[in-house]
Amino acid sequence: MRESFNDRVFNIINLTIIIIFLLVVLYPLIFVLSASISSPDAVAAGKVVLFPIGFSLEGYFRIFREKNILIGYRNTLYYTIVGTALNILLTLPCAYALSKKELPGRNILMGIFLFTMYFSGGMIPSFLLMRSLGLINTRTILIIMGAVSVYNIIISRTFFAAIPKDLEEAAFIDGCSKTRTFVQIALPVSKALIGVMVLYYAVAHWNSYFSAMIYITNDNYKPLQLFLRRILIQDATNANMIGADELEIDTEALRQLIKYSVIIVSSIPILILYPFLQKYFEKGIMIGSIKG
Repeated sequence: MRESFNDRVFNIINLTIIIIFLLVVLYPLIFVLSASISSPDAVAAGKVVLFPIGFSLEGYFRIFREKNILIGYRNTLYYTIVGTALNILLTLPCAYALSKKELPGRNILMGIFLFTMYFSGGMIPSFLLMRSLGLINTRTILIIMGAVSVYNIIISRTFFAAIPKDLEEAAFIDGCSKTRTFVQIALPVSKALIGVMVLYYAVAHWNSYFSAMIYITNDNYKPLQLFLRRILIQDATNANMIGADELEIDTEALRQLIKYSVIIVSSIPILILYPFLQKYFEKGIMIGSIKG
């Protein structure tokens, strides 16, 4: 079928808008990457616009020389992996149970969950509670706090409600318990949902810094994001990262280079994770929204 003039104009306009949005999204990423591998003097002088100038990995060498960055990286990986595993372990069974209309008190339980989305005890009562439990300055507090997201429970519940009842009825006829039905029937057909939940929770853990800023004062337990915040916002680049050769490399120029390098280093794991989960992302979210 031949494309009409109006359709051609419409497609050109759409393509133009999409390309503009693509450039708006890609440019900051390309710029930061280029700045992180450029020479410190070129970065400080503002010569880097799109492509690297004077290729250099000095910023990365300085980062991995700093002990706190490595500690923060290790802690963040731990919080992300263990925390996400706990999130999935708690969210999916809870959502599956709430998706069943025969669950006693289902609406009351859902109302209690929804209440917590809008109201909380506040920061000070939460801090006093965590202190009384002896969780201040422990890794445990950053894992159990926010262990369940009500928003993710709602998405998961809607997804499970869309699973054909024939599958579960056939499992019950074969003698499966509700737990076995959940593990062997519901979970295998929910790969899209699991992929989305893993991505949501992993990104949240990886980017989280506020709870650590309140409850963690020991550098050995701080996540990478607190050290990143110290470098980017407070401009407190550690002297060990600058080194003793500031006469050879301008100190301020090196600080700028380190900032861009830290951004890249802190973003790499999520950028690596996303392509593996992207194929589940759209399917999982759309099913949860359309059936809701």
